[in-house]
This record gives sequence, C-alpha cells and structure tokens, in this order.
Amino acid sequence: MERYRIRRLRAALLALTAAGGLLLTGCSAGDSGSSSADGGKNSNGFPAPDSGGTGRTGGIGGTGEHNGTGDSDSREFAPAPDHLSTFALDVDTASYGYARRTLAEGRLPDPSTVRPEEFVNSFRQDYDRPDGNGFTVTVDGARTDDEDWSLVRVGLATRPAEDAGERPSAALTFVIDISGSMAEPGRLDLAKDSLGVMTDRLRDDDSVALVTFSDEAETVLPMTRLDGNRDDIHDAIDSLEPTDSTNLGAGVETGYETAVEGLREGATNRVVLVSDALANTGDTDADTILERISSERREHGITLFGVGVGSDYGDALMERLADKGDGHTAYVSSDEDAREVFCDDLPRNIDLTARDAKAQVAFDPATVADFRLIGYDNRQVADEDFRDDRVDGGEIGPGHTVTALYAVRTRPGTEGHLATASVRWLDPRTRAPHEESGRLETGSLHDSLGDASPRFQVTATAAYFADALRDGDDRWSSLPGAPSLRELEKRAAELAKETEDREVRQLAEAIGRADRVTD
Repeated sequence: MERYRIRRLRAALLALTAAGGLLLTGCSAGDSGSSSADGGKNSNGFPAPDSGGTGRTGGIGGTGEHNGTGDSDSREFAPAPDHLSTFALDVDTASYGYARRTLAEGRLPDPSTVRPEEFVNSFRQDYDRPDGNGFTVTVDGARTDDEDWSLVRVGLATRPAEDAGERPSAALTFVIDISGSMAEPGRLDLAKDSLGVMTDRLRDDDSVALVTFSDEAETVLPMTRLDGNRDDIHDAIDSLEPTDSTNLGAGVETGYETAVEGLREGATNRVVLVSDALANTGDTDADTILERISSERREHGITLFGVGVGSDYGDALMERLADKGDGHTAYVSSDEDAREVFCDDLPRNIDLTARDAKAQVAFDPATVADFRLIGYDNRQVADEDFRDDRVDGGEIGPGHTVTALYAVRTRPGTEGHLATASVRWLDPRTRAPHEESGRLETGSLHDSLGDASPRFQVTATAAYFADALRDGDDRWSSLPGAPSLRELEKRAAELAKETEDREVRQLAEAIGRADRVTD
C-alpha cells in the first residue's frame, strides 16, 4: 500500500532541530486521551495492545510496523503534496462479499482479494444527506490504544434514493456468463432467478437487453421496453443454459454494442455484467477489453456494474473492469444477496448524482506527523489531478455513502486543525464541477473508539477485520490498536445488538469463522 509520509527537513540546521524534537518526543509522555483498562481491555471494548508499540496485537500471522517519519517544520496550513491524499470514490463491496463466501467454506481469502474500503463500504453509516445532487462531508475520529495514533473517518453521502416512480427511465443491458463454470449451483441459477424477480419490479417505461457469452457472444434480446413485453423477457431469461468456455471480452464488447444500439436519451444507460470472471479464451486483460469499448463509455456515458458469483471468482479482473468502466462491483453468494443486489439496489440506484467524483484530504503538518489511507490501493489519483476534470473519478448514485478511513499519528502536545476533506464531482447532466469540504480539529477526536458513535465503531471493526485477513502480506503495514480476532468478534456481536443490524451480525459471524480457521 502506498504510504504518505512527511518529508524530512533537508537543511542541516533544521535537521538538527527536528532530531532534537524527536528526542524530546521520545522522552515525554504523549497525551493520547486513552489508556488500557484492567484485564487487557480499554474503555471501548476493543482489547488494549499488549505493548506500547505499533506492532499487531492480533491477526492471522506475521507482524507489521507503522512507518514513522521525521518531523517537519510547523507552518501556516498550506499543505505540501506530501500532506495530501487523493483518490477516486468507490462504492464496491465485492471483496467483502467474496471473503464471507470463502470463510463460510472454511477457507481464508487470498490477501490480494481483500480490499479494506470494500469491507468498510458494505455497512450503513450515520452521515447527514444533502437535499439535492452532490455530497455532504463528515469528518470525525477517535484515538486508539497506540500512543498518538487515531483513526479518522471521512464520510461522503449522497441524497436518499427516490421512489421508483420518480427516478429516470433505465436502459439496462445484462451481459450474462453462460460458460461451463457457471453451471455450479449459486451461479447462473442464482442470476436467472434474480433477473426474473427484477423484471417484475422494473417500471413499464424501463428497457432491458440480454447478451450471453461463452466461447462467443450473442444478443439474445435487443433493447426491449418492459411495457407489454415482460413475458418475452422472462422467456429469454429462462432459456439461459451453461455451455462452453469463457470469452468475457467478447461478452463485454457485444454488450456495449447492444447498449449503444438501444441507447435511450434521457435514460440511465448501463451495462450489467454477471460472471465468475474466470476468463479463459479471447481477451482476458481488462485494459484490452475496455479499450475496445472506450468510445461507447466516453461518448455515451454508459457505466458498468459488475456482479460476481461463484466460489472460484476472478476478483481482480472484475474489479479492474468496473473501476475502468466507470462503475462498481458487488458479489452475491445466496438468494438473499442476489435479491438485494438485483431487486432492491439496482432498480433503486439506477440514477446518478455525481460523475468523476474524487476526494482529497489535506492533513495539517502542524498537528499531523504521519498518516495512511486504509485501502483504495487501486483508486489513487495524483494530488495535482484533483481539480483536473479530465481525470476519471467515481460514478456515484443516490442512496450511497462512501467512507475512507485513515490511520493518523498526531504530534504530541499539539492542538488545532487536523485535516480538511474535500470532494469534487461533475453534475451528471450539465458536467458542471462542484466541491464540498469538511474539517476536523484535534479537540474533536474521541478519547477512545468506544466513545465514538456505533457506526464509527462498525467502520473500525470492518477495517480491523480486513487488516487481519491481509496480515502476513508485506505490502501492507498493520493498523494501530489492532485487536485479536476473538476480541473483534465479541465487539462486533455487541455492536450488532446495539445497532439491531443484520449485516453487523453477519460481520461478527464472519470474524468468528476467520478466528476458527486460524486456530
């Protein structure tokens, strides 16, 4: 993971001054605002670390360290590039869904498939919402048990989703994988059942097209209005049967061609790819596939929604396709998951409220010594491109929240401004740029995670869980104050009762499975 570091002073005199400051810091007691309670637990219910350092206290093997840096000179807040963190917004959740599926089968997910932001963004948040298009910005934080380290949450929220009757019409092109691997239970059968229910829930003025692919791609149903044609659409869905190999590139290309042929002005035009993404013939590289349909994406604004299925799942390919296709991904492994994605989320969130949305967090060097964005590894944007509207960002619809969590080391004894978070986006219709910002002061940090809101604690729990699943991979350093999986499961179970949230209960169950697998 890329780490953002404050550069060391280069001038010899200032270097000596900084070194003296570090010595003073090492000899003085930092006021972190939290302490370990008796019995190895702190006041928030998260276990206290077994040492005062920054190594992992619980995980699946191996240890990690935070990369501290030398101090920089204090100055008025005008952050240099090394105090900035910039990324494209992302509402993917597939990584968390796939991890749950893998753990349910008694296996740990491959660390390369674990993306912390997708764990965090799988849960409801407590952010205020705007009245119109765009975002609200919430910035809050809480101190951890690791001295001077805090978790800072940057939360972005769009307006609530409209009732189905108020949203724009939809033109949806479903690109369905019917290769041999889709014959496994929980793949094509799950997709067919969900598409059938969704067909009944879409409006009469919506349109649907159906493209299938195995070794070749075929348009089974051209763009067809729902009004008076539901039986034909059901027949097309029911006719799907698994056949040969997986030419995913041909499927995506034919899907976009079909979407363009059936393009509807004033409607939301979207390609929905349903696949295990185990491409084994034709183009298997995401960039090559997307280059072949680049004009359709750019000229017509057709976004891609990837739905992953199957115990063996091409996670990296699907994520790359969705990221570069101006869309997002979800993973389904049960009837409940599938109906939520196809029947609730997709029809409700057909509209877009923001295009090319990017976030930039500016940390104040007077109060912040070090920081690290947790996740978003593949969504990094050059700091200077934050206001370059030619640079791709994320496409976000109504009813969404986007959360970014940072590990932040504050300078001992400092007070005042800690960070400013800004989000920039283009109006989906006029392409006019807009920005919103929010600030966080050191005095607003909660003294412990337990003092933060329940939803903040769920966010931290999800991030710690992802962190534990990536343990042992040297590409990432561990989070401050990381609890053991057993303690994390207990805290998640308590939060599930407090929030009365089924999804938080499922999080506790997944953590418990991971703990048992590692025993």
